[in-house]
Amino acid sequence: MVDEPLQLPRRYLVQFNARRLVHYCTDVLIIGGGLAGLRAALAVPPDLDVLVVTKDKLPESNSRYAQGGIASVMDPEDRFEDHVQDTLRAGAGLCDERVVDAVVRAAPERLSELIGWGTLFDQEPEGRLALTLEGGHSHRRIVHALGDATGREVMRAVIERARAAEHIEVWEDTFTIDLLTAEGACVGALVQRANRGRQLVWAKQTILASGGAGRLFRETTNPRVATGDGMALAARAGAVLADMEFMQFHPTVLYVAGSARHLVSEAVRGEGAYLRDKDGHRFMLDVDPRAELAPRDVVSQAIMRQMELTKHPNVYLDLSHLPADLVARRFPGIAQVCKNFDLDLARDQIPVRPASHYMIGGVRVDLAGRTTLPGLWAAGEVTSSGLHGANRLASNSLLEGLVYGVWCAEGATAAIRGQPGLARPLPLAARFVPEVEALDAADLRNAVQSLLSRHCGIARQQTQLDEGIEQTDFWRRYVLAHEFDTSADWELQNMVLLAALMLRSARRREESRGVHLRTDFPQRDDARWGRRLDAAAVACG
Repeated sequence: MVDEPLQLPRRYLVQFNARRLVHYCTDVLIIGGGLAGLRAALAVPPDLDVLVVTKDKLPESNSRYAQGGIASVMDPEDRFEDHVQDTLRAGAGLCDERVVDAVVRAAPERLSELIGWGTLFDQEPEGRLALTLEGGHSHRRIVHALGDATGREVMRAVIERARAAEHIEVWEDTFTIDLLTAEGACVGALVQRANRGRQLVWAKQTILASGGAGRLFRETTNPRVATGDGMALAARAGAVLADMEFMQFHPTVLYVAGSARHLVSEAVRGEGAYLRDKDGHRFMLDVDPRAELAPRDVVSQAIMRQMELTKHPNVYLDLSHLPADLVARRFPGIAQVCKNFDLDLARDQIPVRPASHYMIGGVRVDLAGRTTLPGLWAAGEVTSSGLHGANRLASNSLLEGLVYGVWCAEGATAAIRGQPGLARPLPLAARFVPEVEALDAADLRNAVQSLLSRHCGIARQQTQLDEGIEQTDFWRRYVLAHEFDTSADWELQNMVLLAALMLRSARRREESRGVHLRTDFPQRDDARWGRRLDAAAVACG
């Protein structure tokens, strides 16, 4: 069921005329250069041309910063059924069981491919893969690399392979302004290339893999590129989004006032770290029998309650009971970050608090990665696939990108085989009269982040959501009516649109489930809300 569509002042962010721009034609256009996008590119057969566009340098994506690892049944004593059940349990009743089962069963093959491409996953002394445990998992099944830098190593191997593929072209520093649509289908994208201006990319099939939206919040683990652009441009093009109320907050982010926030991996608790409050009390034992290994929603909400109870701005991770050599070997990256603040990860109490981490909602896709907009596929964090339900299980995100990247490429390839001929330019144009009053985009960006953090953070309630919606509606009326010419300004417009959709979805779901905590509706209500919520936008002109 799609709620009342959000009204937009216009379809495209900028004016253009196809007759006056440079054209580029390709078989498959992939928007996003993270793991999902590059895995999709590598799954497209070499007789088809692939163009990957990414708004920053190729390594800069959420995928690269993933610390924990990739969840996969690799131990003979583990079972697919157990991984499925762990995922369903964490998802709090909203997972699509068909998707969960298919993704989990595809995991070992995707891992084996990465190993074959030269990814150096950590190993035990006898040569088998080192597997660790993370919150919500019932078995040690997390494959990791470089201790706590799995994303960096996986992306290194995948980028090298993509750069070596002759049929794959990569455009870095290229901002995708909008998807191009004609006769109800996606036919490519309007992009802005650094030092080359705007171009129209015409594609037989387009795969969206542009990542998440953690930067909509003031405190986040996400890199600066994660502003939700792909979700926003898909919404403007008419694609349905889903689960926009579900932003996952990572429980443990290094908190040093005045500094950037640094992720402290789930695997730290997986190896046995304790969470303590300012008085040294190990409070998770009071909350859940799984203690620190409870799913992320449970731990994040427990931390926030303990901070309120103790009137303290953070809690603490305690690894002092673990062997110092284990800590140094497993978490070299985190240990170095702590050292930069004169903290010893193995001995000191490490100050942590939750921060926005992973967007569970996004562009709705089916089991093949097909969106509701013909010609458009999507994979990875930009999507709502039904894998994560109301709360993502740790280390299922890189796995989702790998699996859905392949599925999208297979679906797009099959569609192209059924439509012979070249992608061709169309006489598209967008003309409108923009607002001309000057705006301070940086100030507005800070305001959006602050508003969502206050009104749509870990805990929500009706009055705050109403206030947030009123404010974003005001911003939407005049920010989206402007025409800008820089990526920072387009990001702001995307953030305003997504903030409006997130607040509306959060107000609509009158219950508490997974990462969505409504203090005015504290109970889970399966009878009314045991379903996923769709969201859409429609342009007035």
